[in-house]
Amino acid sequence: MTKTALLALLIAGSVTLAGSASMAEMVKYKVENDGIKASLTGKAGDVKNGRKVAINRKKGNCLACHASKHIKDQLFHGEIGPELDGASERYSEAELRLRLVNAQMVNEDTMMPAFYKNTGLTRVRKKFIGKTILTAQEIEDVLAFLKTLK
Repeated sequence: MTKTALLALLIAGSVTLAGSASMAEMVKYKVENDGIKASLTGKAGDVKNGRKVAINRKKGNCLACHASKHIKDQLFHGEIGPELDGASERYSEAELRLRLVNAQMVNEDTMMPAFYKNTGLTRVRKKFIGKTILTAQEIEDVLAFLKTLK
């Protein structure tokens, strides 16, 4: 097993699905031009909660792969994904939303987990089958937080 594959397994294993959406709760969304334009919830994300979700090692766990100069209070930032700072300058809101929902729709070889997908997954523990990592509102919250990282 390569280091990259092992790291992907460790990252996936460290993310829990507490507060996730089940099949019945999944919000339908439309992918257009490499993005999801419409909010999954119809309301703005909460920046403060987005930060909490992003840095939570059992939720978003963004720092496992990404670094940010704006998140100095957290140790051990990852280096395999692009820096979070400036993400909203590099990508539109729609593109960022799609990457959070399911980054594999943009890059099938990405190690980034699909945070809002509950089907077509492999090696899922029984208690997590049919659930997403993040809820639709948590996706919007993380997106709102990312937009503040200039």
